[in-house]
Amino acid sequence: MKIICDKKHISQKVTICQKAINNKSSNDILKCFLIQAKNGVVKLISYDLDMAIETTIEAQIIKEGVIAVNARLFGDIVRKLPDTLIEIEIDLQNNIFIKYENSKFEIKGHSPDEFPKLPEVKKNNLHSISQNVLKNMIKQTVFAISQDSTKQILMGELLEITNNKVSLVAIDGYRLAVRSYSINKNFDDIKIIIPGKNLNDLNSLLSTEGVVEIGFDDKNAIFIFDNIKMIIRLLEGDFIDYKKLLPREHNTKIKVNTKDFLNSIERASLLSQSDKNNLIKLSIREKIVAITSNTDKGNVYEEVQISLEGDYLDIAFNSRYLIEGLRNIESEYIYLEFTTNINPCIIKPIEDIEYNYLLLPVRITSN
Repeated sequence: MKIICDKKHISQKVTICQKAINNKSSNDILKCFLIQAKNGVVKLISYDLDMAIETTIEAQIIKEGVIAVNARLFGDIVRKLPDTLIEIEIDLQNNIFIKYENSKFEIKGHSPDEFPKLPEVKKNNLHSISQNVLKNMIKQTVFAISQDSTKQILMGELLEITNNKVSLVAIDGYRLAVRSYSINKNFDDIKIIIPGKNLNDLNSLLSTEGVVEIGFDDKNAIFIFDNIKMIIRLLEGDFIDYKKLLPREHNTKIKVNTKDFLNSIERASLLSQSDKNNLIKLSIREKIVAITSNTDKGNVYEEVQISLEGDYLDIAFNSRYLIEGLRNIESEYIYLEFTTNINPCIIKPIEDIEYNYLLLPVRITSN
């Protein structure tokens, strides 16, 4: 194999593919990229057995071929090269020669026959969605997945398509984030569970323009966009019936400016930033919500103007969970709906955005 390509371009593609490299594996081939020059196209492929990434490289093909190369070593070399054209050549012993200007590297490659075969996902029934929409859907939910490795299913997100609506759902046992988006086409109902780690990787590659095509089978999901193909192995099991967790009625409802509320919560939480003591209390009255925190470091009191419907209420929350939810709501004003101080609170934007953030309170003693 022999190709000539621009250093900047291949460096960008290397960064993309390194997201599907398992540097902790004892199997050296899983630490490798596959560089393939065939039929006029140069591809860079990585696969860690949970996620595969395939992208194309703009290059001149002098001679076709394929090689596996250590991703970290190859990436470090390419990124350190000057901004110029580089030549990559492979000999019969799988040695890789990287030439630029008057210099060259020679590194050892691996037989491409050792590289695992990528899963095949049918691409004849793909769903299209705006990259920007999917990016926001992931951002507004993925932070709420579980970090408990004993709850594998909750370390993923439910992707559900039903009634011309696509939804992403994350639950960690203390909160629930649901972001939905209406679609115009009629699709078969779908329920799959995608690992949260891989959704974060996907989110980092999505742009704010263009579309992403999505397909599924029993074991994998495929995402195609911007000359990138990403295949993610799905989690097996049944997701929680999240719709049963969403309250259908409330006794107290407030409307509040999102930024003002968030800023006050963040200031109040300065005294409670620890795993053992991160409690803040909300006291909802006629026109204000009082935000308090009492710790061994001191006390804080904040007031935010609100519009109130229903009963007065005193309720407490884990400040970190509340802050993370508020930071991911893209709305100038929000509603908070409460039933009692021991039942979940629902936070939702006032704008026409289908987003619900459910948060369990912390029990407190009423005075």
